[in-house]
Amino acid sequence: MSQVERGMSQVDDLTAGVQEILIDEATLQGRIRELGAEIAEDYRGRDLLLIGVLKGAVFFMADLMRQLDIPCEVDFMAISSYGAGIDSSGVVRILKDLDVSIEDRNVLVVEDIVDSGLTLSYLLRNLEARRPTSLEVCALLTKPERRENDVPCRYIGFEIPNRFVIGYGLDFAERYRNLPYIGVLREELVAQAEA
Repeated sequence: MSQVERGMSQVDDLTAGVQEILIDEATLQGRIRELGAEIAEDYRGRDLLLIGVLKGAVFFMADLMRQLDIPCEVDFMAISSYGAGIDSSGVVRILKDLDVSIEDRNVLVVEDIVDSGLTLSYLLRNLEARRPTSLEVCALLTKPERRENDVPCRYIGFEIPNRFVIGYGLDFAERYRNLPYIGVLREELVAQAEA
């Protein structure tokens, strides 16, 4: 059992790993309503396909879709670049590809967080090669301080500082996704993961 696993097995309380709440539930949902209204206005009268990036974007995508008053379709991709660590390895693998063709479609990639930009940059190149009519990104969170690849995000929920965040789909060792807010992971847990 790794140091991280030992530390996590001692945390039974869901909130025990939260150092502080960065974005509370009400603020989160309010911003998602604003994003939904903006996206609906921009895509009105067009064929919109939302592509959720698993697993982290599921919560955001579900809530965002409920704010859209236009017809849309959904599909999902699962990609990995982190492995077991907390920093991107830079090596991207597609774990689950799309079920539908995106050729001649208006595609909006829904992402939970844009960190270094390496993974999203790879994903956008991959999707662009499939010849969509348009390809844009909606990211709930972005960390400009960490950016290694400048990836264009048309819609951004919040710019956040370079801290390890959890909740609302974001995880640490697959835990904390079900928190209804964005929290900061306790520094001891981050230190354990970096060790």
